[in-house]
Amino acid sequence: MQKEPMLEATFNKLSKELEQLKTVERRVIAKVIDTARELGDLKENAEYHAAKDKQGMMEARIVELTDLVGRAQVIDPSKLGHKRVSFGSTVELIDQDDDSEITYTIVGSQESNPDRGLISVGSPMARALLGKEEGDEVTIVLPSGKKKFDVESIEAMEKI
Repeated sequence: MQKEPMLEATFNKLSKELEQLKTVERRVIAKVIDTARELGDLKENAEYHAAKDKQGMMEARIVELTDLVGRAQVIDPSKLGHKRVSFGSTVELIDQDDDSEITYTIVGSQESNPDRGLISVGSPMARALLGKEEGDEVTIVLPSGKKKFDVESIEAMEKI
């Protein structure tokens, strides 16, 4: 079973969602289905079919969350040394072609949001950065081709 690295806040959020789905939402959808069932002919009962669809999606989410929470490896980035790039590192890179700066923070797949500079620890870019130190050069294969960057700085991430 492959561990799923994540921040404590994400673990807590997923656990809370799972508990809510199992203890509250399951009962709510069961009542909706029972009420819709009382309306008669199930073949043409839109309320019944909509409730059954919602129940199916909810049960799939419960399975997904149970798996994620069960495989969670909660990591506190503030307790890691960030001399080398690791989970929870915020890395400032300098593009060797145009000297532009770009900053990424390496997080778990559940926290990933590339538009905010949060990249999954399992992404090709993060894998290329892991273990690098300040001053190292890193070549990253992007959709536009290979790019070379210098690792300018590494520090523990801020809270997200």
